[in-house]
Amino acid sequence: MIETIAGLKRTKYCGQFRTQDIGAQATVFGWVQKVRNLGGLIFVDLRDRTGLVQLSFDDGTDQAVFEKASSLRSEYVIAATGTVRERESKTDKIPTGDIEI
Repeated sequence: MIETIAGLKRTKYCGQFRTQDIGAQATVFGWVQKVRNLGGLIFVDLRDRTGLVQLSFDDGTDQAVFEKASSLRSEYVIAATGTVRERESKTDKIPTGDIEI
């Protein structure tokens, strides 16, 4: 886990990820729109000028990263790196509703 964005490069804007990106490593930057903390599972809606992407933190996430995710609040500006994966609960309300990072 890093505390600075030095050396990070955005892979795509938040609203540009689709199912063809599944399995790829992704780096995104944006504002926290909403955080849903379900105990052992945290969802963060990250937004930028192109739209939203969901970040997911679960029991497979490094403990230090999970703790950092649990401290996030609305309007925090963050960078995140992870693997694009298919969502279990898809939504057609947003263009990125089939994937999460």
